Amino acid sequence: MEHPAFEEVTIHHEHQDDATFKKKVRKTTILLSVITIIELIIGLSIYTIHKGENPSALLVLMFKGVVCILTLAKAYYIVSVFMHLGDEIRNMIMTIIVPLLLFVWFIIAFIADGNSYKELRNNYDKHFKETTTPAKHQKTEAPAEHKSGKE
Repeated sequence: MEHPAFEEVTIHHEHQDDATFKKKVRKTTILLSVITIIELIIGLSIYTIHKGENPSALLVLMFKGVVCILTLAKAYYIVSVFMHLGDEIRNMIMTIIVPLLLFVWFIIAFIADGNSYKELRNNYDKHFKETTTPAKHQKTEAPAEHKSGKE
């Protein structure tokens, strides 16, 4: 008799027949195509807004936010349907999602830290500011008139 701690754990998934699976894949492919077309239209509109005389920063920011949300929706559908993560048990999903979220947090934290370092360096290190700021943007005093000893 085997010890109960060493028994095999088997999870029986309900398998779909081929027709149902193909229908699900077709539906997801069409949905991803529509989302991609919407993203392209938004990207083209952002491009035309930037080319205009008076670009609206708020409108561009809103469009970029919509594109990020649509991209996350596409990633969800790809992982859920084509990588079959939607059919897994909750613990398996969490072992993939939690490290991914930690990695995203890691990237955001390092970008924020790098930006903070850049801003502090620009404010407190005058040599850095003088060497990285183009000459036409630096504040210069009016040149004093040179007087030579001869008049």
